[in-house]
Amino acid sequence: MRIEAYNQVSQVFGASRTSRVKGSGSTSKKDEVQISQFGRDYQVAKQAVAEASDVRADKVAALKSSIASGNYKVETGDFASKLIERYESYF
Repeated sequence: MRIEAYNQVSQVFGASRTSRVKGSGSTSKKDEVQISQFGRDYQVAKQAVAEASDVRADKVAALKSSIASGNYKVETGDFASKLIERYESYF
């Protein structure tokens, strides 16, 4: 091991002996986090979405009953336009 190489490196980086910092000892700071109003609003919205159901049971029940009774009609123009719109979104 070359000591002179260590001395050169310590001189380049300004390394020196560390000294203890004398403090009052009674002063203890605690870390603190502050969340912005936008962050709080985002958290509330995210929780509301997580608690909401993915399925709208009232609409599903109405569609099931109209299909079962044979009263459910599909407009061919609406169906075709949605089909083309979906096709174009892939390309």
